[in-house]
Amino acid sequence: MQSLRADEALAYPGSLLDTKGRIVAPYDLEQRDAEIGEHVALASQAGILNAAAQPFEVDYSQIAVAHVINGMGVTLGDSIIGLTALAAIRQIYPHVRFVVYRPELAPAYVEQLYALAEGHVASTRSLPWPLADIPREEVRVDLGNQLFWPRFMSLPMIDFFLDALGVPPSSVPSANKANRWLQTLELPSLPEAWRNRPYVLFCPTASTPIRSIATPVRSALVSRLFEQFGFPVIGFGPVDHPQYVDVTAASPGTADFLTWVRHARYVLTADTAAAHIAAGFDVPTTAFFTTVAPELRVRDYPLCRPVTLELPGLSNVQASDREQDMARLNAAYQEAMNSELPFAPLRPASE
Repeated sequence: MQSLRADEALAYPGSLLDTKGRIVAPYDLEQRDAEIGEHVALASQAGILNAAAQPFEVDYSQIAVAHVINGMGVTLGDSIIGLTALAAIRQIYPHVRFVVYRPELAPAYVEQLYALAEGHVASTRSLPWPLADIPREEVRVDLGNQLFWPRFMSLPMIDFFLDALGVPPSSVPSANKANRWLQTLELPSLPEAWRNRPYVLFCPTASTPIRSIATPVRSALVSRLFEQFGFPVIGFGPVDHPQYVDVTAASPGTADFLTWVRHARYVLTADTAAAHIAAGFDVPTTAFFTTVAPELRVRDYPLCRPVTLELPGLSNVQASDREQDMARLNAAYQEAMNSELPFAPLRPASE
């Protein structure tokens, strides 16, 4: 196969192989902002399974070790769902051991999730990694750069990952798609002041401004939460409201973030990572969606009440902070505030 051009390499739906025979993540090349160099598609190599290049199925009943190359993205939400796919497979085939090869320069808070999952769902290795060091006789699945896969924004994310791993999504029960492997993790305790104090959690900030809750309505949403439930509202980042407490300083890492969500009586969020975590711990949630359809993210979460804001022309936009887009976002949230918000029943105090 011919070498990929620099622009082709960065947007290739899969992982890359450099001239030294090492597997490379396109994300790492982009982050280094240096000369890309020569690379070929990893999927061009014999024995590499890449569903974007050629659909396949794997009989995991016959597999001892499966290598997942360049999975499961570089955001916390994508990683939770990708690991859920592995956990769902292991629920059926507990003998399977997964090894996940991660981008070298992925954010530290995302890598903290994989460290927590070590020994529970999968073990991890850091790219670049010599292709020759992954046994040819073992299953080798390329899941790299999934943002550029045609089906990434057309399938529910959990179904996308299962399909990319060679598993028919319909073969996995919905109950196994709700991230409950998170309950197996060893997490820190809450700060003492909050251990026996009920609270609801407000997570307004997503990975990009166009998917975050508009700043002008955040205080009003805190009021809605307090009026609805009567408990203090905690969150991450400043909100000017007398019933709100910013606990950012008490959440230095991903494990702490998981703990705050785990013990919440309710979650209101635009951050899909928070919605995924809440589902894993059976915490009722109201989640706002702007540029992505809620059925692609929270279909399997019975305790989640999605709110879809209409932003014509911005469907499936991955990121934006353009002034005109933010003005439309603010207007959509102002309109939403004129309606009742859908709240699920409060989580019982005994849980």
